[in-house]
Amino acid sequence: MNLNINGNGLAGLKVMVIDDSKTIRRTAETLLKKEGCDVLTAVDGFEALAKISDQKPAIIFVDIMMPRLDGYQTCALIKNNPQFRGTPVIMLSSKDGLFDKARGRIVGAEQYLTKPFTRDELLGAIHRHVVTV
Repeated sequence: MNLNINGNGLAGLKVMVIDDSKTIRRTAETLLKKEGCDVLTAVDGFEALAKISDQKPAIIFVDIMMPRLDGYQTCALIKNNPQFRGTPVIMLSSKDGLFDKARGRIVGAEQYLTKPFTRDELLGAIHRHVVTV
């Protein structure tokens, strides 16, 4: 992956944000675009899976509580696909319980961020799982 990393710039890095909350999607998109990321958004797991297949994001942030296909199911489907098994998935949730974090690990999530997340938490996850400087 060819990333232009000058300072914290993440120019051209494809990041997907899956959340049924427009506010959360917009917040994450704004923060990430300021860093130069190419941000893809989806309202739920069904919409996301089609986009992931077409766009092949480098990292995926997924909300746990969503209609139709929740974050755990979405993560499991991503991780069960050999093409995307190596794509880091970061769970987003307003719940901070041990059970939720454990369940996220079981379905293959690399990390768990509690909402509301900060810019530093989002960028920290990207640097930890995608950008190896």
